[in-house]
Amino acid sequence: MYDAFHPGQIWLDTEGKRIHAHGGSVIYIDGTYYWYGENKEKTTGDNDIWTWGVRCYASKDLYNWEDKGLIIEPEPDKPESSLCPTSVMLDRPHIIYNRMTGEYVCWMKIMHKDGVQTETVMTADNILGPYEMVKEGLRPLGMSAGDFDLAVAPDGKAYYYFERVHSETICADLTDDYTGVTGYYSTHFPHLCPPDVREATAHFCRKGKHYLITSGTTDYFPNPSEAAVADTWHGPFTVLGNPHVGDSSNTSFHSQISCIFKVEEKKDLYIACADRWLPRLQHLEYEVYGRLFRKHFDSDHHSDNAMKEMATYLKGYSFRNTSIADYVWLPLRFDGDMVYIDWHNEWRIENYE
Repeated sequence: MYDAFHPGQIWLDTEGKRIHAHGGSVIYIDGTYYWYGENKEKTTGDNDIWTWGVRCYASKDLYNWEDKGLIIEPEPDKPESSLCPTSVMLDRPHIIYNRMTGEYVCWMKIMHKDGVQTETVMTADNILGPYEMVKEGLRPLGMSAGDFDLAVAPDGKAYYYFERVHSETICADLTDDYTGVTGYYSTHFPHLCPPDVREATAHFCRKGKHYLITSGTTDYFPNPSEAAVADTWHGPFTVLGNPHVGDSSNTSFHSQISCIFKVEEKKDLYIACADRWLPRLQHLEYEVYGRLFRKHFDSDHHSDNAMKEMATYLKGYSFRNTSIADYVWLPLRFDGDMVYIDWHNEWRIENYE
């Protein structure tokens, strides 16, 4: 039994097995938290398996998680399916509840081998499924859609924040059933190319403000996060900078945020949930990597030299074995509109109001 968070350390479920809920999110339902995400247990780097379905866990205290199994099963015998773990890359499932339809709606990013990125949408009457396929091959607004987050307003209106691949961030209104987009959207954070383009968008609301925390685009290699704030769902957003305090490696504490949620029983406690995709990299290697990454960002013009140096430095490192990826859960701290994330080797919910 756990009684605290230990960021970056191996996190086991109540059966003593590694938790596999990567790139996902946490949803609170009737007194229980559900944490779901990519099941990476078979993604060892020596096979073609990217994600073996979507797994979900349940907890009352956020420390100890019971495995509820695969809520979306893979379809290994259907190579044409967006759920086939060897034909496509299934990433970042996000689930929201539609109180008007009584359904849970799950969106998943699907990267095809030809580089095209689409969305798959499924629905269920229960958070744990079974989920039924609604849409495959969806190109929202006719765009190639990358990492994303879903959010629901108090009045039931839903929004979809996604990376228009290697271009900009889009905020699009969802249809009333949450399974598509209406056509109304806004654009944010335009950039010429990776690694500057923002991905891994995580949205949350606090005291009437809308926050987006994003990552640069460097595959599984971590980079500096960027926070932005706005007064409305569609912005405009003001960039606040890197929220990670004292991060000498400039790699968001060697992690990438997948979601941010508010702890229900606490007055003002928000938790940033991040994946540490490359736990075997040592701190010194992260430091070197961070310096090379900053070298690119400090340039007056875009250059591939720093990225090539990073690739050379990390040559031979197996970054496809995500079956051993860990988690970094940390509390958010606020000073006015600014949001900060401090490192804690160990921390407890009970220490917050």
